[in-house]
Amino acid sequence: MAQGVGDSPPCESQPVSLSLRPALGFKITACLITLLLALLFTPTMARAEQQVLTPKEILDRVDDLVRGDSSHGKMTMTITTAHWKRSLTIEGWSKGKDKSLMRILAPKKEKGTATLRSGNNIWNFLPKVKRVIKLPSSMMASSWMGSHFTNDDLVKESRMADDYDFELTFEGDKDGQPVVEITCIPREDAAVVWGKVIVTVKKNDYLPLEVRYYDEDLILARTMTFEDVGPLGGRILPRRFIAVPADKPRESTLIVYEEMAFDLELDDDFFSLRSLQR
Repeated sequence: MAQGVGDSPPCESQPVSLSLRPALGFKITACLITLLLALLFTPTMARAEQQVLTPKEILDRVDDLVRGDSSHGKMTMTITTAHWKRSLTIEGWSKGKDKSLMRILAPKKEKGTATLRSGNNIWNFLPKVKRVIKLPSSMMASSWMGSHFTNDDLVKESRMADDYDFELTFEGDKDGQPVVEITCIPREDAAVVWGKVIVTVKKNDYLPLEVRYYDEDLILARTMTFEDVGPLGGRILPRRFIAVPADKPRESTLIVYEEMAFDLELDDDFFSLRSLQR
């Protein structure tokens, strides 16, 4: 599962519509394709067995933290900037690693805004203008709904084990607990947002503690931490994801998972442009 997001006025003073005028450069785009769809439904992990995992297996578990063969859930995203704060309620579905659908339920101004990923294609639905917009790959690094997550976080178009060369760079105690740290450097032909990613997981269960994202100049851009480990959809997972931009440490985006269900019967037809507009 962005470089620091610039200050945006609150919805009350200026509608945050994904009317997405090209002149705005899609700064605020409409979509929730886990980490966050990623971000929100960015894939699910079963309870970790007490076994030794390879770095690739660890990265796959982190990438697939809240996604199984299929999933359905609800979450709240709270965005805090220097000038405003607001919350979104989001519902999302996923199937496999390349099908996901996310829809905003609240607040009223954004209700119905949705994002669909099917294969390598991503679309946004803007209910106010009743338009479907295909998201170009160049917009994957853009902020989603003014948050500190990118479109790529939410739809998980890239995968660390596939798009990065990686190695175990630390194994030992940090802050009083045993951890494993993996450093990922993008491959030359990979269309990815980050110049480097460092993943830290607990050694006993391989649940993530922190992921640090660096820009192309290898300067820290954002830190994501994982908290409140407990039951979620019959599994033991972090239920709070917090993203903090390095250049604005007082800002943050918090995702709290409220409901999750895994391994549901979802037809491929559910992830269609027709479903996107419903």
